[in-house]
Amino acid sequence: MQKQIDAFIDSHQEEMLEDLKALVRINSVRGEEKPGKPYGDGPAEVLAAVQKMIAGYGFTAKNYDNYVVTGDFSDQEKQLDILAHLDVVPVTEDWTVTQPFDPVIIDGKIYGRGTADDKGPAIAALYAMRAIKECGVALSKNVRLILGSDEECGSSDLEYYYSIEQEAPMSFTPDADFPVINIEKGRLAKSFTADFARERAEKGGRVLAFHGGDKVNVVPANAWACVAGVSMEEVQTAIARDTSGVKFTAETDEAGIRILAKGAAGHASTPEVGKNAICALLVLLRQLPLGDDAQNNALKAVSELFPYGDFCGRALGIEMEDTISGKITVNLGVLDFDSASLKGTFDSRVPICGDDSNVTAVVAAGMQEKGLTLEEGAMTPPHHVPAESEFVQTLLASYEKYSGMKGEPRAIGGGTYVHDLERGVAFGCMSDDVDNHMHGDDEFMLVDVLVMSAKIFADAICKLCR
Repeated sequence: MQKQIDAFIDSHQEEMLEDLKALVRINSVRGEEKPGKPYGDGPAEVLAAVQKMIAGYGFTAKNYDNYVVTGDFSDQEKQLDILAHLDVVPVTEDWTVTQPFDPVIIDGKIYGRGTADDKGPAIAALYAMRAIKECGVALSKNVRLILGSDEECGSSDLEYYYSIEQEAPMSFTPDADFPVINIEKGRLAKSFTADFARERAEKGGRVLAFHGGDKVNVVPANAWACVAGVSMEEVQTAIARDTSGVKFTAETDEAGIRILAKGAAGHASTPEVGKNAICALLVLLRQLPLGDDAQNNALKAVSELFPYGDFCGRALGIEMEDTISGKITVNLGVLDFDSASLKGTFDSRVPICGDDSNVTAVVAAGMQEKGLTLEEGAMTPPHHVPAESEFVQTLLASYEKYSGMKGEPRAIGGGTYVHDLERGVAFGCMSDDVDNHMHGDDEFMLVDVLVMSAKIFADAICKLCR
């Protein structure tokens, strides 16, 4: 029977690509809320289009108030949910192969916004279900395709859907990488502050202002500080002694000397790949003859808690690691300072062994000791579906069958569309060896991978729901 399903998918490849093109042509970037359209016109339009598509292939389609559209294989007991999303990130005018919403196929790649994230994988899942149905395969339990429209802006679509429906015994999203992502680290992303009197030390230099970073989940590539009461020679000497690899320049302005730091960006879940300009500049400032006052000491405290090159929270007292989810990571992403206040924001990805007692509470206490105040609230806990479960092992077997590669479950520092589902994993459709330009210009999906993914999904559905 599986050979028949595979043959169906191969023979309907052109139809699958045309259906994908139809969805890609719809600009489904989140827009302004309108009556009956919580995410604006584009997301509502793409949901309407896919609802018609689902119904046309013989599935029971339902629209949940333009948050989510679902397609049910049957009215049997629910066993498996497949979650994908049809909203996309904004585009630029810098595409070179085609325009973002004008899909084309060139050299085995289909280009267009959403081809990889996540309209292509959604169509692959739909065609897996279509192949099973049209080949006459009977399933004893139901599989439901859930297509949302707000993944890129916080997944409030799923929050709405799951306020109405219950989680299935098994769920996967093809909005990540093969083979299977069964562990997603927890996240502690919080701000900290310091307030101080305006009195400054009579002797020594002072930092007038500091700014670095724009997003907490990005290693900051740029930072600057304005200092007074120190000489350009002292600044240049500190720059010459720096060994961080961050590039520093200094220039005079009306207030004093402005020091600029140019590092390298990276994702907060892998801070070691970047060069944190904030942390490097804080180290540089400590080499200057600054006065002993509350403002300068607050910056010194931040530098002591987030020293350059400390990616694992050693200085914060939260360094930890376990065998299946790896090490904790820490990234100081944003810092703003003036003569009256300081505010910073950091992002920590926490392995399974971490919780609020050994991470959040420890960070709060360490900051309080140095005169900083951590924002209140609990961390987002880690997510884990055991690798030895029948669900994960079945998915791995289907992946190995069609890819010809050994499948091992993976842990990641980021979050997926199923992070909040107790029994959810990520399963396809991309791989580490192909840069699909996801969220970037000239986004594409390999046609062969799309077809293979449909076969993998069909195989897994049959095994899990027959």
